[in-house]
Amino acid sequence: MNCLKLRGQGLMAKTFDRQVAEMHIRIAAMNRFTALGTPVTLPVA
Repeated sequence: MNCLKLRGQGLMAKTFDRQVAEMHIRIAAMNRFTALGTPVTLPVA
């Protein structure tokens, strides 16, 4: 949670269910960017 919410940032949604959905969206976006930045190494034969 500390990685997703920097100081000063909060959740925009007011209800708990929408806050959960908002966090799922943030986590999915962060995972996508992490996957894009991970290098793919292949063995050279």
